[in-house]
Amino acid sequence: MGQALRKLFDSFFGVKEMRVVMLGLDAAGKTTILYKLHMGEVLSTVPTIGFNVEKVQYKNVVFTVWDVGGQEKLRPLWRMYFSNTDGLIYVVDSLDRERIKKAKQEFQAIIRDPLMLNSVILVLANKQDLKGTMSPMEVCEGLGLYDLRNRIWHIQGTCALTGDGLYEGMDWLATTLKRLQASGASTSVAGTYF
Repeated sequence: MGQALRKLFDSFFGVKEMRVVMLGLDAAGKTTILYKLHMGEVLSTVPTIGFNVEKVQYKNVVFTVWDVGGQEKLRPLWRMYFSNTDGLIYVVDSLDRERIKKAKQEFQAIIRDPLMLNSVILVLANKQDLKGTMSPMEVCEGLGLYDLRNRIWHIQGTCALTGDGLYEGMDWLATTLKRLQASGASTSVAGTYF
């Protein structure tokens, strides 16, 4: 199908395309989440050096998801992926209590960047299947989500390996972005957790 015909078909049936960047510290589960959403299965992964990009369709939204490596030496490059971003998926390893302050520092730097001020925020508190993890509420407090003003955010407990919570998070993201696009709004005060 030609590009113009595809766009006409998509607009008629309400398919929306959104650009999303997925960030978080190394070993949080970003790549595992990306391929679980993209292919429905868990692949053996290695630390991401650079980025992975995939189109993920959820309901009638096609997300172009940029999964960018989280190693310390790569974090300064994150900003290169911020332009024209509709949403941020920030993945947190809920078992990594030692680095929650570092996760908060990086998260706050991302959301304060001028290019990210209009992006909605989905935080995935990953690895909820493991014993001793922080609850989504603890991750919320650790990242300072309750202090955000004039931002739309949601936190979702997830397990990348089983897919638990991933589709609920994507449902929130798709619904929120479509609603904002339809209303022409960019940001508002909101926050939820599960």
